[in-house]
Amino acid sequence: MVRRGQFVVIVLPGDYGKPRPALVVQSDLFAELPSVVICPLTTTLRDDADLFRLQVEPTPRNGLREPSQVAIDKITVVPVSKIGAAIGEADDTLLVRINRALALFLGIA
Repeated sequence: MVRRGQFVVIVLPGDYGKPRPALVVQSDLFAELPSVVICPLTTTLRDDADLFRLQVEPTPRNGLREPSQVAIDKITVVPVSKIGAAIGEADDTLLVRINRALALFLGIA
């Protein structure tokens, strides 16, 4: 079962079969659903998008291998069956930033 705040490995449709990390942003209250809401990560860092591309540095806790950005603007739903291994978890500071960015991006702030 995946949990909110976990970094997991996924392969997104149309992404050339390339495994990439993603952050689970769906509430744990809905963990039994057959799908999960994620934000993919990218290592193509953008300086002009700090409202919806949140930078994350690799740490032992998050399991990332290189500096990445959480792509809030690419939020998507994937089947749980397409979720690979959990590689780490976000810290509380990042989750607060994610919450704020999602609220702004989705117009619920």
